[in-house]
Amino acid sequence: MILDKNWRILTVGDGDLSFSYSLAKYLKPIHLTASIYDSESALKHKYQDNAFDKLANIGIDIITEFDVTKASCWHRLSKQSFDAVIFQFPLIPAFASYESFQQQTLSVNTLNRQLLRKFLLNATKYALDPAGVNLGIITSKDVKPYIEWNIEQSLITNTDLCYLGQSTFDISQFPEYLIRNVDRDKHVKDTSGVSYYWSINHSHPITSKLQMPHYLAPNHCTICRAGPFVSEVDALSHQESKKHKSMQKHEDQWQLYLQQHK
Repeated sequence: MILDKNWRILTVGDGDLSFSYSLAKYLKPIHLTASIYDSESALKHKYQDNAFDKLANIGIDIITEFDVTKASCWHRLSKQSFDAVIFQFPLIPAFASYESFQQQTLSVNTLNRQLLRKFLLNATKYALDPAGVNLGIITSKDVKPYIEWNIEQSLITNTDLCYLGQSTFDISQFPEYLIRNVDRDKHVKDTSGVSYYWSINHSHPITSKLQMPHYLAPNHCTICRAGPFVSEVDALSHQESKKHKSMQKHEDQWQLYLQQHK
């Protein structure tokens, strides 16, 4: 993960705050604000081992009950006062009941893309300084279902944002960071992760330090991360595959969502 201690950083959705604490302790950025979706009491009840008090004791601002999808929560920040906003391993919570799942009209794939799109748009509008470094960063697992979100391209359709590239997420940079299961007091194995970067600056200097994945090149299937295809027959054969049809279904559902929520 490429970060700079001279950046003003905001973390969002940092479940037990261990990522923010590791940032504060080991990177020591010039400014750090941490935010969590839960209230303080809910956080401490959910995660017995958490970094809330450790962060507070070193003077780090912590914003509780921060929902990245709601503009009212972003209004609680000093407007456009950050260089980077980071969302680590986002995933929508499990449905409270089977009934609530049945009542949901959007697929789980679309719901996760919706969460990340709203994060990027709100971070850009309310938190990121347009004259500053201006980076929206999402770290996600490099396995299913996360790689089925077409995270590099689908989130910024019809926006001014540009996908800049990615870097490998190395958890050893953050020695006290515990990657948690959503809503559970248990951390998961250090799954292979990737940090993705976006900005309104289409010629951002950080691009020289990032990688652009091969599957975004011509003659590839971006949504399946497949290719290069050696011939038109090869490409057509892929399009008829079970995998591609499944992924295309996700894309079609997402495009329908975007049309309905312009």
